[in-house]
Amino acid sequence: MKAVRLHAYHQRPVVEDVPEPTAKNPLDVVVRIGGAGVCRTDLHIIDEQWASRSGVSLPYTIGHENAGWVHEVGSAVTNVAVGDTVILHPTSTCGLCPACRAGNDMHCTDSVFPGINADGGMAEYLLTSARACIKLDPATRPSDVAALADAGITAYHAVRKAVPLLYPGTVCVVNGAGGLGHIGIQALAAMTATTIVVVDRNPDALKLAATLGADHTVLADGGHVSAVLDLTGGNGAEVVLDFVAEEGAQQDAFAMTRRDGSHFVIGYGGNVDIPTIDIISTERNIVGNLVGTYNDLAELMVLAQAGKVTLHTRQYPLDAALDALADLDAGRVRGRAILTP
Repeated sequence: MKAVRLHAYHQRPVVEDVPEPTAKNPLDVVVRIGGAGVCRTDLHIIDEQWASRSGVSLPYTIGHENAGWVHEVGSAVTNVAVGDTVILHPTSTCGLCPACRAGNDMHCTDSVFPGINADGGMAEYLLTSARACIKLDPATRPSDVAALADAGITAYHAVRKAVPLLYPGTVCVVNGAGGLGHIGIQALAAMTATTIVVVDRNPDALKLAATLGADHTVLADGGHVSAVLDLTGGNGAEVVLDFVAEEGAQQDAFAMTRRDGSHFVIGYGGNVDIPTIDIISTERNIVGNLVGTYNDLAELMVLAQAGKVTLHTRQYPLDAALDALADLDAGRVRGRAILTP
């Protein structure tokens, strides 16, 4: 089969032929990929930012946003069958550790994360587990929903955590309206009555945000922090969802957060450098967010299949994976790039 393989950090991956995976263990599931999302994390992986955390051995296949059709199942699999349309939770988890038992499966102590620390889904087939599979309506096109498996679940997880803070009359700032942010806007609109303010440096992204539920849009042109403060009577927002968190955006996000407010860090790549006196004197919270749970993804798919959350995508054939990565890196992708084997 064809797969997008990383042979060395700081070098372009290659599309090459590798053996197809097979179901060897009782709970293994092999999925024929119908759509694989292209994520900024893939760029970070290529740049070696994940090497010390993942411990992966090169070469390997990247891609952690995957959906498709069940191709083969292990002997103990009962929740899906060959031919089922599925979206895959990013991690294959054990189900037995305290985190799994508590429903916080993204913190599983014995998980495998295809595309991060094992072969991923930018390929024709992917090996995963029964615990990662969510069965979809057979009419669903995997390429239409694949990016919900990471971009979607990550945005939804943050919004779901913020919902209790976003009662009517509050303001939520969405910092960055790209692949994750445009999903976060829709989740906020579907699940809260908060006023949604979207900040982005790209006018086209703001135009899209306005169609997805944003009440106000602010161009990140250097005066955006002041603009948000003006919109909030000088106070800042109760919640800021920072989908950028690099190149200074993370500092701006904290500055846009009101006293006793919460700055949710979802994007990554930079450092949050804040004097401790500024944290304690205003009681602002900094909240980390990692992917999301299996239940988060299942709930998100309910919203998606009801038409309340839709992905804006640009599709590429698997052979054009390097073009998709280059377009993402250059900011030419609105929404999410999807590879279709």
